[in-house]
Amino acid sequence: MLLTGKVAVVTGGGRGIGACISRTLAKHGAAVAVVYHQGAEPAADVAQEIGTAGGIAEAYRCDIRDAEAVRQMAAGVLQRFGRIDGLVNNAIAGRQCVAFEEAEWQDYADMLDYGCRAVVNTVRAVHPIMRAQGGGRVVNIVTELWNMGSGQWSTYLSGKGAMVGLSRALANELGPDGITVNMVAPGWMVTDKVDPESDGSKAFAQSLPLRRHGSADEIGNGCVFFLSELAGYVTGAYLPVTGGRITQMGA
Repeated sequence: MLLTGKVAVVTGGGRGIGACISRTLAKHGAAVAVVYHQGAEPAADVAQEIGTAGGIAEAYRCDIRDAEAVRQMAAGVLQRFGRIDGLVNNAIAGRQCVAFEEAEWQDYADMLDYGCRAVVNTVRAVHPIMRAQGGGRVVNIVTELWNMGSGQWSTYLSGKGAMVGLSRALANELGPDGITVNMVAPGWMVTDKVDPESDGSKAFAQSLPLRRHGSADEIGNGCVFFLSELAGYVTGAYLPVTGGRITQMGA
C-alpha cells in the first residue's frame, strides 16, 4: 500500500493500459480520478470495480486537448478529494501505425495533441495545486519504440518524442517546487484486447529475455513506484517496462 492517502489523476484511465494503471494505483491505496474523453461506460466500470474492491475512484469526462476543460477537471478533482498528488498522462487517440507515404499531417497533429498539448494542459492545471501542497508526482507514459525507431510509426513517435523531451525539461523546471517528472515506457503489453495464448503472443514472449509477455498491470507497477515515496529522489528518469527488449537491442 505505497500510495495510501494519495490522490492520482489518470488520463485515458478507463481503457487498456490506462485501466490497468487506475486499478493498480487503487490497489496501493490511491484515490483515482479516472479521466476519459470518449467511453463513459468503460471508465465508469473501472471506477465501480475499484469501489467494489474497497478502493476509491471517480470517472471524469474531459478532452485533455482543451486547456479550460482540463482546468475544470482538476478543480473538480480537488474539490472532491481535497488534493492532487499524482498525474499520469496516458491518453492517446488517432492513427498511430501508418506508413509515412500514407500519413497525413492531421495524423501527426493528433499525436502531438496528446504527446505535447495535452501534457502541457494537464501539468499546467495541477502545477499550482502540487506547488501549494509542497510537491507532487507526474508520470508520462511514453514507449519503447522511442528507442527502436520502428518504421510505420513516425506519427506515433512524433508525439511520444515530444513527450520525452517535454518530460526531461519539466523535470528540471518543476524540481524546485518538489515536483518530480518521470517516464514509463511500455513494450507490447497484454491488455483486454490481447490474447496471451495466441501464437503471436507466445512467439513474442519467447523473443524477450524474460521469456514472457508482460501484463499491462506491470505498467501500473512502474507508475506506483514513481508516484510513491520510494522514488522521491528520482526525476527525469525513463523506465522501460519491456521484459528486457530494450536492453537486448542495446538501446
